[in-house]
Amino acid sequence: MRVLVTGGAGFIGSHLVDLLVARGDQVVVLDDLSTGRLENLSQHEETGAVRTVVDTVLSADVLDELIRDSDLVVHLAAAVGVKYVIEHPLQSMRVNIRGTENVLESADRHETRVILFSTSEIYGKAAVVPFKEDSDRVLGSTTVQRWSYSTAKAVDEILALAYHRERDLPVQIVRCFNTCGPRQRGRYGMVVPRFVRAALAGDPISVHGDGQQSRCFGSVFDVVEGVVSLIDCDRAWGQIFNLGNDEEVTILQLAERVKKLTDSDSPIELIPYDQAFSAGFEDMRRRVPSLVKIGEYIGYRPTRSLDDILLGVIESFRGAESVAVL
Repeated sequence: MRVLVTGGAGFIGSHLVDLLVARGDQVVVLDDLSTGRLENLSQHEETGAVRTVVDTVLSADVLDELIRDSDLVVHLAAAVGVKYVIEHPLQSMRVNIRGTENVLESADRHETRVILFSTSEIYGKAAVVPFKEDSDRVLGSTTVQRWSYSTAKAVDEILALAYHRERDLPVQIVRCFNTCGPRQRGRYGMVVPRFVRAALAGDPISVHGDGQQSRCFGSVFDVVEGVVSLIDCDRAWGQIFNLGNDEEVTILQLAERVKKLTDSDSPIELIPYDQAFSAGFEDMRRRVPSLVKIGEYIGYRPTRSLDDILLGVIESFRGAESVAVL
């Protein structure tokens, strides 16, 4: 297939590009490099298997031309990370809503299939876990910037489903739960690379709040393999799927595991939310996906454990340090 991957130079996007190229697809990447890096695609330079266009999904004409020549668009380009969204709320909303609308409009015009990447933030602070794809969303006040990201991604999903129902546009929505692995950076608050970097440097590992909030961390390799399987599943079009891992761990336990696996002497420090972010910051206590639906559709089960994920991230950081020294 001819596949356009928006945000394809980013963490998840570049791993998806690797897998698409390996199976013989022709891949074009559109990325503004705000969080993506060209080095994530450097392994494809010699073969010419990937064409990279440095631009944004807000450039409607450029996007339309690329989608016109594609059989499928996988839309990952978005403002990501709680810290980034809080610090840049207006730009985050513009990219996440207007960019997705541009993708859907062009895809509808050219009859191009769309896979839309969404987020576990959709569920907000709902207390009933595991989260199912049709679970209720529970959000805080519009004055709390944390919830702007969830709201923007919900608008994206609603737009995609409207195009599917009214215009028969083939769309799928995948909600990722804390995807981790090599190439991920902690710059915008991503917890695993942030913990690993601190542990390797011997710096304090900063845990926000009391550390008893829990999350489920999925391997990027499991995630992209799941997406490729969904591409080939005819009955998955028009559906929403949770994607990730359902192995639950508290953030304090995560810090302890990173410290152990890195053999680090770093102290673990609890930092109040209002010091880490701003006054009035809200978080959720648990975030656990139900993987029943995606299992029924494509037989999906994650194959990498949390320790597998952490060891992979640790190895990638150590490898980067070795290269820097050389």
